[in-house]
Amino acid sequence: MDSRYRISRWMPVLSMGTALMITGCSEAVLLTHETGQGGVVTYLYKEERGGPMGSPHRRDALKVMTEKCPSGYTVVKDGQVPSYSSGSSVEGAEGEEGMRRWGIQFECKAGGDDKRTGGK
Repeated sequence: MDSRYRISRWMPVLSMGTALMITGCSEAVLLTHETGQGGVVTYLYKEERGGPMGSPHRRDALKVMTEKCPSGYTVVKDGQVPSYSSGSSVEGAEGEEGMRRWGIQFECKAGGDDKRTGGK
Protein backbone atom coordinates (compact mmCIF):
# COMPACT_ATOMS: atom_id res chain seq x y z
CA MET A 1 0.00 0.00 0.00
CA ASP A 2 1.31 3.45 -0.91
CA SER A 3 2.28 5.59 2.13
CA ARG A 4 0.64 8.66 0.54
CA TYR A 5 -2.68 6.84 0.70
CA ARG A 6 -2.28 6.10 4.40
CA ILE A 7 -1.41 9.72 5.21
CA SER A 8 -4.26 11.19 3.17
CA ARG A 9 -6.68 8.70 4.72
CA TRP A 10 -5.86 9.90 8.25
CA MET A 11 -5.65 13.62 7.45
CA PRO A 12 -9.38 14.34 8.08
CA VAL A 13 -9.22 12.51 11.41
CA LEU A 14 -6.10 14.41 12.49
CA SER A 15 -7.60 17.72 11.38
CA MET A 16 -10.79 17.10 13.35
CA GLY A 17 -8.79 16.11 16.43
CA THR A 18 -6.71 19.28 16.23
CA ALA A 19 -9.82 21.44 15.84
CA LEU A 20 -11.47 19.79 18.84
CA MET A 21 -8.38 20.32 20.97
CA ILE A 22 -8.21 24.01 20.08
CA THR A 23 -11.91 24.70 20.66
CA GLY A 24 -12.19 22.36 23.62
CA CYS A 25 -9.54 24.18 25.64
CA SER A 26 -11.74 27.18 26.34
CA GLU A 27 -14.83 26.63 28.40
CA ALA A 28 -15.21 30.28 29.39
CA VAL A 29 -18.64 30.52 27.68
CA LEU A 30 -20.93 27.51 27.22
CA LEU A 31 -24.43 27.19 25.75
CA THR A 32 -26.13 24.47 27.77
CA HIS A 33 -29.67 23.12 27.88
CA GLU A 34 -30.30 24.49 24.38
CA THR A 35 -33.87 24.34 23.08
CA GLY A 36 -35.49 25.66 19.92
CA GLN A 37 -36.82 28.60 21.94
CA GLY A 38 -33.74 29.50 24.02
CA GLY A 39 -31.46 27.86 26.52
CA VAL A 40 -28.95 28.57 29.25
CA VAL A 41 -25.60 30.22 28.62
CA THR A 42 -22.94 30.13 31.33
CA TYR A 43 -19.65 31.99 31.65
CA LEU A 44 -16.70 32.24 34.00
CA TYR A 45 -16.07 35.18 36.31
CA LYS A 46 -13.96 36.17 39.30
CA GLU A 47 -15.49 38.07 42.18
CA GLU A 48 -12.33 40.14 42.67
CA ARG A 49 -12.30 41.11 38.97
CA GLY A 50 -15.71 42.77 38.79
CA GLY A 51 -17.93 39.79 39.52
CA PRO A 52 -20.33 38.38 36.92
CA MET A 53 -21.28 41.77 35.47
CA GLY A 54 -17.64 42.82 35.04
CA SER A 55 -16.41 39.57 33.54
CA PRO A 56 -14.80 39.86 30.10
CA HIS A 57 -16.69 36.66 29.20
CA ARG A 58 -20.11 38.28 29.76
CA ARG A 59 -19.94 40.05 26.38
CA ASP A 60 -19.30 36.70 24.66
CA ALA A 61 -22.21 35.10 26.53
CA LEU A 62 -24.55 37.90 25.40
CA LYS A 63 -23.26 37.46 21.84
CA VAL A 64 -24.14 33.73 21.96
CA MET A 65 -27.68 34.64 23.06
CA THR A 66 -28.01 37.25 20.28
CA GLU A 67 -26.82 34.74 17.66
CA LYS A 68 -29.27 32.11 18.95
CA CYS A 69 -32.15 34.65 18.98
CA PRO A 70 -31.77 37.12 16.08
CA SER A 71 -35.20 38.65 16.87
CA GLY A 72 -34.18 39.28 20.48
CA TYR A 73 -34.48 37.43 23.75
CA THR A 74 -35.88 37.71 27.24
CA VAL A 75 -33.85 36.77 30.31
CA VAL A 76 -35.91 34.34 32.39
CA LYS A 77 -33.48 33.87 35.26
CA ASP A 78 -29.81 34.40 36.04
CA GLY A 79 -27.46 33.54 38.87
CA GLN A 80 -24.42 31.60 39.99
CA VAL A 81 -24.36 27.98 38.86
CA PRO A 82 -22.33 25.07 40.24
CA SER A 83 -19.15 24.38 38.31
CA TYR A 84 -16.57 21.65 38.35
CA SER A 85 -12.80 21.95 38.58
CA SER A 86 -10.65 20.64 35.74
CA GLY A 87 -7.40 21.45 37.49
CA SER A 88 -6.21 23.69 34.66
CA SER A 89 -3.80 26.52 35.40
CA VAL A 90 -4.44 28.41 32.15
CA GLU A 91 -6.09 31.86 32.52
CA GLY A 92 -9.77 31.56 31.63
CA ALA A 93 -9.87 27.82 32.06
CA GLU A 94 -12.40 26.19 34.35
CA GLY A 95 -10.02 25.07 37.07
CA GLU A 96 -8.38 28.41 37.81
CA GLU A 97 -8.43 29.38 41.49
CA GLY A 98 -11.27 31.74 42.36
CA MET A 99 -13.25 31.17 39.16
CA ARG A 100 -17.01 30.88 39.39
CA ARG A 101 -19.67 30.32 36.75
CA TRP A 102 -22.69 32.56 36.09
CA GLY A 103 -25.74 31.31 34.18
CA ILE A 104 -28.38 33.14 32.17
CA GLN A 105 -31.58 31.32 31.19
CA PHE A 106 -33.19 33.00 28.19
CA GLU A 107 -36.06 32.60 25.74
CA CYS A 108 -36.09 33.82 22.16
CA LYS A 109 -38.72 36.33 21.13
CA ALA A 110 -41.10 35.59 18.27
CA GLY A 111 -39.70 36.35 14.80
CA GLY A 112 -41.90 39.41 14.26
CA ASP A 113 -40.77 41.28 17.37
CA ASP A 114 -37.49 43.10 16.71
CA LYS A 115 -37.19 44.85 20.08
CA ARG A 116 -34.32 43.45 22.11
CA THR A 117 -34.64 43.38 25.87
CA GLY A 118 -31.27 41.78 26.33
CA GLY A 119 -27.85 42.15 24.87
CA LYS A 120 -28.17 45.79 23.75
